[in-house]
Amino acid sequence: MNLASLDLNLLVSLDALLEQRSVTRAAARMGLSQPALSASLARLRRHFGDELLTRVGNEYRLTPLAVQLRELVRVALTGVERVFTAQPGFDPASSTREFSLLVSDYVVVVLGDTIAELLAEEAPHTRLRLTPHSPAMVDTAHQVLLSTDLLLLPHGFVGDLSHRDLYRDEWVCVVAADNPVVDDGLTVEDLERLPWVATYHGQTASTPAARQMRQLGIEPRVQVVNESFLTVPVLVAGSDRIALLQRRLVDLLPLGSGIRALPTPFEAGPLVEAMWWHPVYDDDPEHRYLRDVVSRAAEMAVSPGAREGIDLGDTAPREK
Repeated sequence: MNLASLDLNLLVSLDALLEQRSVTRAAARMGLSQPALSASLARLRRHFGDELLTRVGNEYRLTPLAVQLRELVRVALTGVERVFTAQPGFDPASSTREFSLLVSDYVVVVLGDTIAELLAEEAPHTRLRLTPHSPAMVDTAHQVLLSTDLLLLPHGFVGDLSHRDLYRDEWVCVVAADNPVVDDGLTVEDLERLPWVATYHGQTASTPAARQMRQLGIEPRVQVVNESFLTVPVLVAGSDRIALLQRRLVDLLPLGSGIRALPTPFEAGPLVEAMWWHPVYDDDPEHRYLRDVVSRAAEMAVSPGAREGIDLGDTAPREK
């Protein structure tokens, strides 16, 4: 396809139409007249050979192709914006950029405030957007990271992306503080007998420690599935349930949370938290600055001894 023959302004119109699902609302958002945007919609329909928006009753719905295009258009427009806002250098003090991170609530507790403080001091006009990641986002990280700066996630979920390791943590088992059945320490039999609170539980969504349990033949009896680490203590306290949590998160919980941490009765393996990004941004000055901020936040938030043996240099995607 010859891009020179296309009117790339149609991308902006397409984005507004797919977002608003209404010519009237999309025209208002863009500051255009309704006839002008209707003309753009007609051109888009001819180009794709698809209605894109179809009327059902009193509303418009996206066609299957339009649903497919919605995320692709967002990615394309983000890329165009990055191209035309690129500068030879980057001055944090004058930047008005929004930095976007995909994170779990665990990472927000450990690093969120420190990252925000560093940006507030050095780049006071920027904005930090912390968005909860989901299994679907992780599964499509190569595409998602074209329009999002960083994904903060332990090793074991994604590969073939540029990354930098941040710090080590360890998995511990948590039970109710008054649970009498583990006074002598947890056993593998306890893991199989007690009901579990599982985080990110599914075919492709699971913590590395939970996957390690299954590889060892330990099959937990999952009673509650939860996609938040911070709410696990509430689901464990005062019950006979058990769960896996990160040691650093447990140490930051307030006293009286109603749980206690115990060593895992199996080799859970280290938890190495890392930041991941698309290789297209390896040499982007703004992106390099953000990575430096996150690295320094990790150094400030965890003790130096916990980082022993970790190479903090940027790492290119691994060979397949």
